Amino acid sequence: MSRRRLETNFKKPTRLHYPALIIILFAAAWGYFFHDLPSIDTLPERLSQPSIRVTDRDGRLLYDVLPENSGRQILLSDENLPQCIKDATVAVEDENFYTHPGFDLEGIARAMWINLQSGETVAGGSTITQQTSRILLLDQDERTERTLRRKVRETMLAWQLTQKYSKDEILALYLNYSYYGGMAYGIEAASQTYFNKPAADLLLPECALLAGLTQIPGLYNPFTNPELALERQKVVLGLMEKHGYISEEERLTAESTPLEFNPAPYPIEAPHFVWLVRDRLDEMFTSGELNPRASLVVRTTLDLNMQHAAEGIVARHIERFKQTDGLTPRNVNNAAVVVINPGNGDVLALVGSADFFNERIRGAINMAVLPRQTGSAFKPFIYALALNPNQPDPWTAGTTILDISTTFVLQNGAAYTPVNYDGREHGYVSVRGGARVVVEHPRCKDA
Repeated sequence: MSRRRLETNFKKPTRLHYPALIIILFAAAWGYFFHDLPSIDTLPERLSQPSIRVTDRDGRLLYDVLPENSGRQILLSDENLPQCIKDATVAVEDENFYTHPGFDLEGIARAMWINLQSGETVAGGSTITQQTSRILLLDQDERTERTLRRKVRETMLAWQLTQKYSKDEILALYLNYSYYGGMAYGIEAASQTYFNKPAADLLLPECALLAGLTQIPGLYNPFTNPELALERQKVVLGLMEKHGYISEEERLTAESTPLEFNPAPYPIEAPHFVWLVRDRLDEMFTSGELNPRASLVVRTTLDLNMQHAAEGIVARHIERFKQTDGLTPRNVNNAAVVVINPGNGDVLALVGSADFFNERIRGAINMAVLPRQTGSAFKPFIYALALNPNQPDPWTAGTTILDISTTFVLQNGAAYTPVNYDGREHGYVSVRGGARVVVEHPRCKDA
């Protein structure tokens, strides 16, 4: 076949073909991104409040996160939202909120540059309107995706929301349905959860702290990470000053104002245990394992009767130690108890302090899970296991163990290095000698 014949059979596309090709490509792209895009007309039916009930093993209520007929389910209109929470949220989340059409090209470009520099997706560049569309209109699986398709779809939805709703209405939606950690949805629930007051009564330092929670609620939770929460609050206050919402004097005053937290605005049983459950749920919401918009009943392993018994034992022992009988005060004001079923590992009771609500003893801190040494009180359990003749290679009273400083890696990845009571290392010691004196290193190794 001649070269002329080949040129005749394989002609280049003419200019008339290009418009058709462009239309086909455009239609394919449109179908890929938008063929099942949710309609913003469905928004009213999507505005439901989830509830989460934490119960003991028999279904008895420990904590009702969003109890029925309570203030935490009240959705606030724009005029009932405190100005400081609006200003703080816009300052930290979307400085151009009132001027962009639902998406911020400057913010997107900045996020792309940060991601290119880091080599991974670390910044999203989503506006308040985009976040609102993601929270309320996208399904759970898509909401947690980090893909170009999701970003394009939420941008389109954000633009549509801007065409139908005012900026104040969009901001009210965001504040009413954002997740603030501690299983609190919306600013009213967050205000009640952290400060035990309606959102309308929030002060500037409180608004700044709450506005900083939505980015990573579990990390900035003031109950579990108070230092990080206050650092985040200062970042928000700094941005509020930068964007002209407050003066330098107002920022300094807010930063120096102590916050009074109330971790349990509603009746709660086994508070330290419930907070462990809440932290775990926060992790599952953030990772996408659980839908944060779904109502849940979380049945735990706790036995409420045993929990009450453990709390009573702690209270009685603390009271007994306070009775000096004319002797030097023992200065014992706190205790912790964990009751575990050895057969299956179920936590049946957990008392993290003598009084969760007593700030004088820092009662909200869960002493049951802090990596602190238990002292000689735990020796009988460890040595009983090691000396059990029915287990492989059981110890005897003459077994020797090396007592040197050793670092252990905990389940959460943190390092833990126990220290002997006298601060020294004793080299090789027998089981008999280790049980007689306060030597921690061998006991921890056996454990």
